Amino acid sequence: MELNFPLILDGATGTELQKRGFDGSDCTERWTLAHPAAIQEIQRGYAAAGSKVVYSPTFGANRTKLEAHGIFNQVEDYNCRLVALSREAVDGKAWVAGDMAPTGLFLYPLGDTGFEELVEIYTEQAAALEKAGVDLFVIETMMTVAEARAAVLAVKSVSRKPVFVTFTCDENGRTLTGSDVAAVLQIMQGMGVDAFGLNCSVGPAEMARQLKRLREIARVPLIAKPNAGMPEIRDGKSVYDCPPEEFTAQLEEMAAAGVEIFGGCCGTESGHVAALKAGTAALRMRRPAPQHTELLPCATEKELFFLDPAIAVGAPLPCDGDLEERLEDAMEEDGPVVAIQLRAAEELDNFADCQYLIAKPLCLCCEDAQLLEQALRLYQGRALYEGGLPEEALLPLAERYGLIL
Repeated sequence: MELNFPLILDGATGTELQKRGFDGSDCTERWTLAHPAAIQEIQRGYAAAGSKVVYSPTFGANRTKLEAHGIFNQVEDYNCRLVALSREAVDGKAWVAGDMAPTGLFLYPLGDTGFEELVEIYTEQAAALEKAGVDLFVIETMMTVAEARAAVLAVKSVSRKPVFVTFTCDENGRTLTGSDVAAVLQIMQGMGVDAFGLNCSVGPAEMARQLKRLREIARVPLIAKPNAGMPEIRDGKSVYDCPPEEFTAQLEEMAAAGVEIFGGCCGTESGHVAALKAGTAALRMRRPAPQHTELLPCATEKELFFLDPAIAVGAPLPCDGDLEERLEDAMEEDGPVVAIQLRAAEELDNFADCQYLIAKPLCLCCEDAQLLEQALRLYQGRALYEGGLPEEALLPLAERYGLIL
């Protein structure tokens, strides 16, 4: 498929389903399959209003979320049936994106889920969406780098279709677990996503401020899918009170920030999509304009760094039983980079358990390509490499994990 800009996405699904009788007491996906007319009315409305992409109602159709509602061994069936509803609703007038969202699982020290378990969960759903025939994938409302990385790896293992990723953040540009979305963008575009942005979170004005920051480092189109303002609680319900004309007041500013993909999240409806379509028709799209292009764009899970390519890495820390103590010392020293030497697979568990301590750019030193890849899967940032591995072994790792050579 060829992506043409501006690209108009859909509006809200959850708040629109609530208007049609969904009260939150059941699994959203099960309720949707039992009330297909509701989702199809919503999505027909979006396509008629100008959406070029609608999201399949598969937000929570991963194994973890379905099993929490007593639905076992039905990931493929649920995803295929839900995609079919969307495809029938839009009738060729819009692309259908396979929607993937958080599992709610966390890695150590916030939880006890292993990274490969996350990859496995997302791979199961991604394979089902690919079988269902989605046109592209959207990994949305992400709150942790680990889940987003796992989902991207999963999609790319089963499909060559475009992948969009959007995170949710607060007014300071921080995710639930404290990651700066600028660092997240650097990690995601290093992994080869086709577009990156923000959804849900806040209203258009607050989101525009964060997108301005992202333009300076983005190398992919940016996505804006804000809520219809900030919700207010009235009679025990969340109410979004941002009409279409107010919702689109930031379009010029967003386009200037490099946004080329526009949509709406909670509280938006077909009227907001129609306003987006009309408002973007006369806009001049401005591609992101990355700065600091002469520097190395490294990122931990939390922060973004730009390093001089000539920087000296220093002596790497051995990855044995004392790694945690040595990392704590290294974080207090003045060196701009922390380097870790990996020599054996037995060291990977220690590396995974201690990586949360890394608050500086990480350089991995390793002479075994397979071991290096295993470490890159575990590391939730974007790392540098120093060592003697040949280019043909390193380039696939740079493409898949954003390894900086």
